[in-house]
Amino acid sequence: MVRIALDPTPYNDSVHLLDFPDLVAKLGYEYLQLTPSPDFGRHFHYPKVDSDLIAQLKKRAKDAGVTITSVLPVQRFGGPEPHQVDAAVFNTTRYIEIAAELEAPVVNTEFSGRPEREEESEYAFYRAMERLIPVLEREGVALNFDPHPDDFVEDGLEAWRIIRGLNCDRVGFVYVAAHTFHYGDRATSLIPQLGDRLGAVYAADTFDHTRSHALRYITNPPGNAVRVHQHLAIGDGDVDWQEFFSVLRQSGYLDRDDALIVSNVFAEDERADEISRFQLEKLRELVGLA
Repeated sequence: MVRIALDPTPYNDSVHLLDFPDLVAKLGYEYLQLTPSPDFGRHFHYPKVDSDLIAQLKKRAKDAGVTITSVLPVQRFGGPEPHQVDAAVFNTTRYIEIAAELEAPVVNTEFSGRPEREEESEYAFYRAMERLIPVLEREGVALNFDPHPDDFVEDGLEAWRIIRGLNCDRVGFVYVAAHTFHYGDRATSLIPQLGDRLGAVYAADTFDHTRSHALRYITNPPGNAVRVHQHLAIGDGDVDWQEFFSVLRQSGYLDRDDALIVSNVFAEDERADEISRFQLEKLRELVGLA
């Protein structure tokens, strides 16, 4: 059964962590992915929840009929500085324990690191994972990585090779549709390779920055070392959604009991309710649940 979850990032400034389950239920969702927020934990920081708050959150979710599927911390696994790696391991150990305590045994995250220091960052990543894999095994949690634009690895195939090199089935891949053009626009060839190591799919649209002579987005001065993308509502960008979901279906992902698709539109906070409802309707249609 495909679970369609909401990423509540657009509501971080207006909704308390404990109110997220009621919010997503009001918007029609049954599933929630916890993402960085002031009450949960910010990017690159230690989580800010204790066991009492976790217990309250679990009760609020149960009362709302909402299942927390996963948590998303962003940490500097790829360093490349040693103190950054130490912090990532220290912070993520606690996030893994929180995921287990929430009975949401999936942590989705990003590689981080620096593309101009790729060799050092890859080494830092592997050293971090050497310390975290025993924690994943102890807690029964899976950890999935997205090669985010401006991480030390951005190409989707190379990211999969790095994950595969860990030789650990508790570590998988997050395929973020809004990053697909930075991955190399290779969904049709990459997703079948991922198999059951595809841990989650994020659904938001984006423009293909390589089109129109690479002028789909314009930054000044020309030649800036920037990575530009956006998380738009489905249909507002260049992602071929019919092709994307066809590949997910052919690969067997949509038939899996643990299939997770997260709506993560960040570009229109002023219309967050409207966009969240639209995303759910559109995703149900694409999955075949409508």
